[in-house]
Amino acid sequence: MLKVNLPSFKIDEKEILKGISLELKEDENLTILGSNGAGKSTLAKLLCGLLKSKKSIMIEDTFIESLASYKRSKLINYIPPKLSIYDSYINVYDFLALSEHPLKIGEILKLLELEKFQKSYCSDLSSGEQQLLLLGSALVQNAKLTIFDEPTSNLDPKKTKHAFEILKNPTYLKQKIIITHDLQLASKLNYPILYITKGEGKLFKSANTFFTSSNLQTIFGDSVIKNGDNVVVNL
Repeated sequence: MLKVNLPSFKIDEKEILKGISLELKEDENLTILGSNGAGKSTLAKLLCGLLKSKKSIMIEDTFIESLASYKRSKLINYIPPKLSIYDSYINVYDFLALSEHPLKIGEILKLLELEKFQKSYCSDLSSGEQQLLLLGSALVQNAKLTIFDEPTSNLDPKKTKHAFEILKNPTYLKQKIIITHDLQLASKLNYPILYITKGEGKLFKSANTFFTSSNLQTIFGDSVIKNGDNVVVNL
């Protein structure tokens, strides 16, 4: 469904990404990992057409630039790490109602435990509640492929577990790309992993091959350790 052959991508003559190559078939998921500034979010914006890839990215055998915006939004959707509201007086219900949806908005609000906020202004929500609202917007859009950029970054442990259960469940969203710094989340999602460092990507076809003690030591040194089935920062 998604094919990427990106020899190089520059912004203001600075090379941000190079040698990125991958292919996702129907219903295959992916996790993207990498340090700050490695190029993860830039790649996400290229994948969904927010940045021009110069015919390096195809979705359903069509270059992403060739798709009309409406068609593109049905095929691939990018969920940013932070909610940006242009209308400070739009409430939660009306925000979700901006898009067509296969689920009733009430069901989505109940699933995300946001029912009591449906008449609240989006701008008045806490950062964690706004993060869940972004997840709700993905459920509303229900694109064939959804890209999440740091979907759990502002969530407390209880909400993180709840978001994980939704992300892991194929009932809600069939195909996902998850960008995250949360190694425990990446490990438990158990998707293939694209690890980006200095703009270059290395694809691990299974999470198990990435999360070996030797590979973690090579990439993170002594800052990350495996403790049974868990991956934790070694403080």
